[in-house]
Amino acid sequence: MEISYKGGSSLIISTKKTTLLVDPKVSHLGLKDPMVPDAVEILTDDRYAVEGARLTVKSPGEYEVGDFSISGISARRHTDPDTTWPQSTIYRLETSEFRIGVLGHIESKLSEEQLEAIGVVDILIVPVGGNGFTLDPHDAATLTRQIDPKVVIPVHYEDSKVNYEVPQLPLEQFTHELNLSVEAVDKYKIKNAAALPEALSIVAINRG
Repeated sequence: MEISYKGGSSLIISTKKTTLLVDPKVSHLGLKDPMVPDAVEILTDDRYAVEGARLTVKSPGEYEVGDFSISGISARRHTDPDTTWPQSTIYRLETSEFRIGVLGHIESKLSEEQLEAIGVVDILIVPVGGNGFTLDPHDAATLTRQIDPKVVIPVHYEDSKVNYEVPQLPLEQFTHELNLSVEAVDKYKIKNAAALPEALSIVAINRG
């Protein structure tokens, strides 16, 4: 499996059989929207859709896409008041080897039902930039500890080349909260579950 980071909350997750585009729209941030033929679009929020995807998954439910089993879990957006209907979706993506959690721009406290639905994951993808737009470093670290993955991949943090709607906090604040060093890679490549670290590790994927 290979994961690449395109800026904002956008990633490409690919196996030999299937390519997923997670929140692919980044043109509003001054970046180029990733386009991959025959890819499947996975949206934590309708705002991040692009045209041309073979299939779009954008709501709670159970899906089978290529060699991925996908569970969408209803969640409230970080910026939404308690009186509004949940407008975000958390995802659990599962292959025969890996289990991946994708949190999106959600509120900082998850219910026991939501945590149970996420379940045990090997890799957690979480936005960390804060400043009222998404999870801040402290809340992102708290949820990471609750979910307890082997690898956490932070997204949506300060980047001088990205025109965020709200200034984002630097990645270092998140790594400080977890008190862990960070491994920086151009792409995260992993062959099988046996190659996962034994203890929680932070992998920062360079925007490509």
